[in-house]
Amino acid sequence: MAGGVEFEVIAALFAVAAVAGCFDAIAGGGGLLTVPALLIAGLDPVAAIATNKLQGSAGTLSATVAFARRGLIGWRSALPFAAVAALASVAGALSASSLPAPVLAAMVPVLLIGIAVYFATARRMGDADAHARIPALAFGATVVPAVGFYDGIFGPGAGSFYMVGFVTLLGYGVVRATAHTKLANAASNVGSLALFAATGAVVWPVGLTMAAGAVLGAQIGSRLAIRLGARLIRPLLVVISCLMAVRLLADPANPLRQAAAALLSAG
Repeated sequence: MAGGVEFEVIAALFAVAAVAGCFDAIAGGGGLLTVPALLIAGLDPVAAIATNKLQGSAGTLSATVAFARRGLIGWRSALPFAAVAALASVAGALSASSLPAPVLAAMVPVLLIGIAVYFATARRMGDADAHARIPALAFGATVVPAVGFYDGIFGPGAGSFYMVGFVTLLGYGVVRATAHTKLANAASNVGSLALFAATGAVVWPVGLTMAAGAVLGAQIGSRLAIRLGARLIRPLLVVISCLMAVRLLADPANPLRQAAAALLSAG
């Protein structure tokens, strides 16, 4: 037993985290696998989310190291972005009880589908950098804190939102954007993890085991992303964004699903 979970379940969670870490390093969305797995393993929702932040932080940090070793991260701008993302995620987590989560639950699937359409149809999108549309300072003062705050309060799709910002606004090539997304995502994960840890919500034996799997998977995924570039990242990002949107819309508590059900029953 580890944290009230049997060894066989722990082994399965390690494997799930490894697969999720691989996908997360390429296009994000690993929580689609890990959060349901933690709930199935018997963790309550708060513990599942908190423990997922631990394994997610380990995976994104591992991927960041892999991208950094290839010189794909410009630390001069990336570190301030990361600091802002971490602080914003803590603010988001602290505000979680006072902000309208149903509104986010309704908006995020629509935004994710929009991101999927954008990456699927954009003509000029490859590994080469393009012209930035806004200065890095403006990006760090607007997009990064907004996504970091969202990651702390809600979370699904944060990596996709970082990614589209780096590509469309800063003009980063897809691989470089992925590298910087991992660092920003790691920072916002660590920020909210610190808050969860302080409240005692993290199941450490489970989280550390999954963290080891996430690190392994992230190393594999980051190497695939670096080797194959936009040929792999772009289609996988489209698929992951769509799957996250479907997953959120499938939640019976989602306002969009409830509204559709009401319309159907009225008809």
